[in-house]
Amino acid sequence: MDAELRTVTERLRREAAASGAQKAYERLLAVSDPDELAGMLQAAGQPLWARELAAVRLGAAGDKRAFESLVLLLNHRDPPRCAAAAYALARLGDPRTARAAAALATNELRVAYALHPVRLLTELRAPESAPALITTLRRRLAPNDPYGKVALACVEGLGALGDARAIPVLTAAVAHPRLAAAASAALARVSA
Repeated sequence: MDAELRTVTERLRREAAASGAQKAYERLLAVSDPDELAGMLQAAGQPLWARELAAVRLGAAGDKRAFESLVLLLNHRDPPRCAAAAYALARLGDPRTARAAAALATNELRVAYALHPVRLLTELRAPESAPALITTLRRRLAPNDPYGKVALACVEGLGALGDARAIPVLTAAVAHPRLAAAASAALARVSA
């Protein structure tokens, strides 16, 4: 178990314990059968912590049955759940992942939850990544936009992707004080 997965399982252990479900958590953590984990995603009445644990474990193992649950978690209002879903989706290897992340990153109705989809797109380096980050960043450059963390993640992601299509939006981002240093660095990477 890597450090990221250990962090997720520890958070979920605390969540389960707080609801008096420590034994149920230990049983679920001990499950090694992917079919049983997949069944948890379909079973009625399962707590969110149990669904998340099953989905993350399946996703990290490359089991595509976790895809829908992970996409729902990627769009959750709780940032640790989004981060766990992004971690598992990056390891899942499902070709639908980049399209789903791009849809979430560019959805203006859910922009408050776009940080982890943006970071996932950067990690995936898929054909959808740069266009989605460009679109999202362009919208974040509006005066008084409250989503500075999303804008910064887009700038950093575009720098990491090195796609020349990002040059105009990164150039515009240089004029924004909160993004200027990161946008200049990203432009240097893209132009190199």
